[in-house]
Amino acid sequence: MSLTRDAVLAALRSVPLPGGGDPVSADMVRALTVEDGTVRFVLEVDPARAREMEAVRAEAEARIRALPGAASVSAVMTAHSVKAPPDLKPRPQPAGPQPVPGVARILAIASGKGGVGKSTVAANLAAALAAEGRRVGLLDADVYGPSQPRMLGISGRPGSPDGRTMTPLRNHGIALMSLGLLTGEGEAVVWRGPMLMGALQQMLFQVAWGPLDVLLVDLPPGTGDAQLTLAQKARLDGAIIVSTPQDIALLDARKGIDAFRKLGVPILGMIENMAVHVCPNCGHAEHVFGQGGVRAEAERLGVPVLAELPLHIDIRTASDAGVPVVVAQPDSPQAQAFRALARGLVAGGMA
Repeated sequence: MSLTRDAVLAALRSVPLPGGGDPVSADMVRALTVEDGTVRFVLEVDPARAREMEAVRAEAEARIRALPGAASVSAVMTAHSVKAPPDLKPRPQPAGPQPVPGVARILAIASGKGGVGKSTVAANLAAALAAEGRRVGLLDADVYGPSQPRMLGISGRPGSPDGRTMTPLRNHGIALMSLGLLTGEGEAVVWRGPMLMGALQQMLFQVAWGPLDVLLVDLPPGTGDAQLTLAQKARLDGAIIVSTPQDIALLDARKGIDAFRKLGVPILGMIENMAVHVCPNCGHAEHVFGQGGVRAEAERLGVPVLAELPLHIDIRTASDAGVPVVVAQPDSPQAQAFRALARGLVAGGMA
């Protein structure tokens, strides 16, 4: 049984408001979309009542989620404005990439191919920059597979004190915003491109990020909607491409670099991840994914190699535990590799 708009509206009419009435009769529901079991809508509220209306938002989500055919439900609150038109047509947006308020620099952490450890690198780089005294934010833009809440040991739902902006959650000296904080763990996000682009813009411009020295954006693999939206909407200071040395990863990394160049985003350099594994018992160094591939590719493309990071089980176990290895084992060789990367970015004026 497919979920209908009428069924969603009926569920919203059953949600009681403090003082009487319901969200539909009170004309609070905006931008309602129902598509393939995915429901998204906005509750427009009085900023002074944002705290009490949070319970209404949660109840509305719960009642819609209980409907037959409901696969995913997302509701956000925004401040009521008497100037807003009744149908909430999209407001004109400034032309061209814009700075994010309170953020000095924005760096994209990208990869052409999945599975190269990009998100692990982003989390540890953020922790390393924080250890260097930088004010750091991390935007988890991998909407379909958000992993940063787990890697940074952050849970809970971001608050919205004014009903218009969200407050990022913090741990290890890092401010984090991720769709994984707004959905249940294990809940799939089944969105088409326009919904993804809207969510990414909200996480960029409707979050109280500042003041930050640097905002890292952990992008999904490939060269799709997330990369295009980020480059067209936000003023990026550069992109860092993460790859393993193997040929298939480098093939996709090459495409990622080409895409950023076409979008006018500077390539700050490449990171060779999982470059070498050193046996903890005998000290033998083994290049599991090949040797020197990223360095050779970087020379061919005319970009620097920023770091060659090791393949080590402690990096993986620390990430799974929600404490990046930079924090969990700060004196270890693998942590020091990330610290050296962070120091190089700071010294070069890139972070």
